[in-house]
Parts: sequence; C-alpha cells; structure tokens
Amino acid sequence: MTTILVTGGTGTLGRLVTERLRADGHEVRVLSRHSESYAVDLRAGGPALDRAVAGVDTIVHCATTQTGGDRKAATHLITAARRAGVSHLVYISIVGVDRIPLGYYKSKLAVEHLIEDSGIPWTILRATQFHDLLVQLFEKLAKLPVLLVPSGVQDQPIEVSEVADRMAELATREPAGRVQDMGGPETRSFEDFAREYVRATGRKRRVMGVPLFGETYGAFRKGHHLTPEHAVGKGPFGDFLNSRSDKRL
Repeated sequence: MTTILVTGGTGTLGRLVTERLRADGHEVRVLSRHSESYAVDLRAGGPALDRAVAGVDTIVHCATTQTGGDRKAATHLITAARRAGVSHLVYISIVGVDRIPLGYYKSKLAVEHLIEDSGIPWTILRATQFHDLLVQLFEKLAKLPVLLVPSGVQDQPIEVSEVADRMAELATREPAGRVQDMGGPETRSFEDFAREYVRATGRKRRVMGVPLFGETYGAFRKGHHLTPEHAVGKGPFGDFLNSRSDKRL
C-alpha cells in the first residue's frame, strides 16, 4: 500500500477521504494547522512541511480557505512535493472556477494551473458545492425574520461523502489529469432549497428571492457553476437534512 498525505485532513472533505483511504489499508498522514502529527500552516511552509511530505507517494490536496492564501499554500506544497519526489498530486476544485469571476474561484483556478505546471503527475476533480455549504449559508441567513436568497439562481449540491469516495479512488489510481466533473442529483432554485431547509428545521421564516447585480451574479444566473450533464450524485438535499441530528440550530 502507498503512503498518502491528505492536506486539510481534519476538514469536511479531508476527514472523510482519510477515513476511506485508511479503511483500504493505506498509510495516511493528516496535515492541517491543528493536526496532532503533522501540524503545518501551508501558507507558511517550512521544515515541518518537508517532514510531512518526506516519503509520501501521493498527496490529496483538500486544504483551502476563503480568506486568501490558497495560491501561496499550493506553491509551498508543490515545492516540497518536488523535493520529496512525490509521484501523484490529487486536487479538489469547484465546477465553474474558470467561468465565474469570484475571488475565491479565481484562487482555485490559479491553484489548478500551478498543479498542471508543477511537473508532478496530477489529477484534478471539480465538484459542485456540498450540501453542508448550503446549510451553513441558510443558517446565517435565517437569523433574520425573512430568509433572503439570490433570485434567479439555481444550485446543484452534492453529498460530500460521495466526493470523498471519488477522491479516495482517484488517489489510488494512476494520474488522470482533469477528470469528469461531479454534480449533485438535482438542480433547483435557491428559493426551493431554502424552503426545504426551513421546513426541515421547523423555522418560521418566509423565503424571498432578491435580485443582485454584477458580473459574478450574472455568471451564477447563467448556471456556470452547474454541471447537469454530470449529475452523478445520488443523495438529494432533503435526505441530507433529514440525516442531521442538529436540525434546529
């Protein structure tokens, strides 16, 4: 079995990827800022990163932050991976990073390019947003008497465990370049998903779509973050809501 390093291995996706790889008998190192064995801030790099990467065959790069620093983190990781002779770098990206001018998406696309130009054999998977992200968004918006969401925007959320299964599979195969996107099983409006969240959590909230402005909003309205032709996910949003033990927050 191979030695695999999972960056962001304590996060929503990375934790599940780690579990699946270990269940298959692989030696897995978990790298994150709060990891017990490999506590590393990728944005800083340094000797701790070199120690984490030494002797690793494959890196699954799940670490990310919406507060900035993904490009710097990827640069440090790639540099350390080259020194260590890593033979495969697997990266999780987002559907639409090349078509939506959102700052975070631009960073994810820049990381894709860094990996493609790294000289290390690579695999990149783009997925639609996880169910968890929708819930986090609705939890914040539901603090107001009226739950306001962008009008005219659809979404195609996917169950994170399904993406973890695919990432673990890709990590144990030969580098494949850009693989087929993964999208959730249903494409519906934000208002529809929000109403389902309200019903499942028992909140007394009216859901209202509001128009926004700008190039980014226009790109989302055009559905550039969707991949209906790759609706491979099986778990719908309603099942995810019903499985949560903390339905009312």
